[in-house]
Amino acid sequence: MNKKLLNKTTRSFLILAVIILLVSAPVFYMVSHFLYIYEADEVLVFHKEAFLKESKKNFTEADIATWNQYNRNVDIVADKGMTKDSIFSSEYYDSTSNENEPLRVLWSPIEINGKKYTYIEQSNLVIMEGMVVSIAVFFLLVIAVLMIGIIWLSKRSAEKLWAPFYDTLGQIRNFEIDKNRQPQFIPTNIVEFETLNKSIGRLIEKNTAIYQNQREFIENAAHELQTPLALFQNKIDSLIQFPDISEEQSRLLDSLNNDVSRLNRLNKNLLMLSKIENTNTFEKQPIVINDYIKKNLNFFAEQAKSKSLTIITEFTENLEIEANPGLAEVLINNLFLNAIRHNEENGKIVIAIANNAITFANSGSENALVSEKLFNRFAKLNPSGKGNGLGLAIVKKITELNHWEINYAYENDLHTFSVKF
Repeated sequence: MNKKLLNKTTRSFLILAVIILLVSAPVFYMVSHFLYIYEADEVLVFHKEAFLKESKKNFTEADIATWNQYNRNVDIVADKGMTKDSIFSSEYYDSTSNENEPLRVLWSPIEINGKKYTYIEQSNLVIMEGMVVSIAVFFLLVIAVLMIGIIWLSKRSAEKLWAPFYDTLGQIRNFEIDKNRQPQFIPTNIVEFETLNKSIGRLIEKNTAIYQNQREFIENAAHELQTPLALFQNKIDSLIQFPDISEEQSRLLDSLNNDVSRLNRLNKNLLMLSKIENTNTFEKQPIVINDYIKKNLNFFAEQAKSKSLTIITEFTENLEIEANPGLAEVLINNLFLNAIRHNEENGKIVIAIANNAITFANSGSENALVSEKLFNRFAKLNPSGKGNGLGLAIVKKITELNHWEINYAYENDLHTFSVKF
């Protein structure tokens, strides 16, 4: 699944933050625990050294019992055979809290008046445990707030930084080369985005110029072809009228006449496309689609006789639209002729008007057409067919100009073209 670059960047920050939190929590606790124990051990050793310093001042064996009585955490006991200091962890049962509490214990050999004793001192670590946990929780909260703040700040700043890029992306997505509207990129002080905008601008200008040249060439060529095609048609008509032409010559003239007719249709379609593309607005007036189809149904029925087609009309409403009469006529004619041209012998054509839409459905090939190429110029289902591949391209242009919607579907063995007004 594709994701936005900004989301991927934020996701990376979030993963890093979670990893840091998960790793730092136990590490911080272990380090804090070690440091506290280290400090506790130093305090124990400091207390022992302070005791040894004071014991040299008239401290006797008789004072040991008194010392042990009034010092809860320190005991002077008989020699345990210690040769050096020993510090270790231990536990004791606290009846008040009804649980074992951790201790740090120091055993150290000492001498009082030339006699060996063992100095035992213990330090309660309960306060340390609570303090370390509290500090750890506070530390984690600080880290969490810091990470969330960094992610939020980075996302907000990234949105502002990437705003020119997304603006450029949106303008490119909505850009249509035939609309004569150049994109206006927002200014930015980011070198990479500014370079991108300039490069895209130059590319659009170059391709627009090429497109305009091609369109002008097609329009000029179509206009220039009108006169020689008309003269060619007239000469062929004159030749056909000769009384002494042979059957073979008549067949050749009929073939030439068909070819010239196709050239004329192609030329007219190219001129129509050029006019639609070069004209942004056409005069519009109310048109009832039902009336137009009924008025011209006999003409199309004559066209359909060559394939013995059955034409069925299903009108459930009167469809009135605001459109240019000429363009509406071209739209209906091309859809009707397309249904006839790509039909099969003894097939049928169903024309339906319902739900503010007109639908042309025709029998024909048993497979659905490639919808991505249907409305392209010179796209033909059958390369050897009589059409020039511009009819549906003109239909598409007319629907785009009027903001209508055209769709193709293959259902119930029928190829269906519907225009939603």
